[in-house]
Amino acid sequence: MEKILISLPSELAYKIKTYIPSRKRSQVIRRLLEQEIAKREKELYLIAKEAEKDKALNSEMSDWDITAGDGIEPETW
Repeated sequence: MEKILISLPSELAYKIKTYIPSRKRSQVIRRLLEQEIAKREKELYLIAKEAEKDKALNSEMSDWDITAGDGIEPETW
C-alpha cells in the first residue's frame, strides 16, 4: 500500500471531513478512483476497437510490417 499526497480545494476538503468518517475516507476515495480509471480504460478500449476498423490506417500499418525483422537485432552485450 502506498500513500500519496494530493491537493484539494478547501471547500471539497471540508466536505470530505464533514460527510465521510475519518476511517472511511481512503476507502471512498479509492473506490471513486477505481471507477474513474475503469471508465477511462473502457473509453480507450472502445477507441482502439474503432481504430481497428479504419481501413486506411490498417493499410498504412501493414505497409510498416515489412520493416519488422529488417536486420536490426537486439544487442546481446
